[in-house]
Amino acid sequence: VQLQASGGGLVQAAGSLRLSCTASRRTNSNNAMGWFRQAPGKEREFVASINWNGGSPTYVDSVKGRFTISRDRVKSTAYLQMNNLKPEDTAVYLCAVARSSWATSTSSEYAYWGQGTQVTVSS
Repeated sequence: VQLQASGGGLVQAAGSLRLSCTASRRTNSNNAMGWFRQAPGKEREFVASINWNGGSPTYVDSVKGRFTISRDRVKSTAYLQMNNLKPEDTAVYLCAVARSSWATSTSSEYAYWGQGTQVTVSS
């Protein structure tokens, strides 16, 4: 399974971006999907995850109320709508497909990873 993430870019603080992650084939339709991010010099951080059926969206506390994860199983695509962006959101955002059907914040429980898309938020 190959994952292609897109939608990143440069945005001013308080702006919005929508990230997309499309799988090369529909093998992920019964698997949870997630988004992580990694800023320079920092460890990879969980951002959001969603069940195979679009249920139980889970978020890291720092993005709750600002980010929304969703998915379209027919299109094999997951989305991350990011509103009210802050400079501390600047990072490479990576999407991943989990080994199980259930949302998880643990990176080791993800089997496939995309290459990432850069998000830069200016103050």
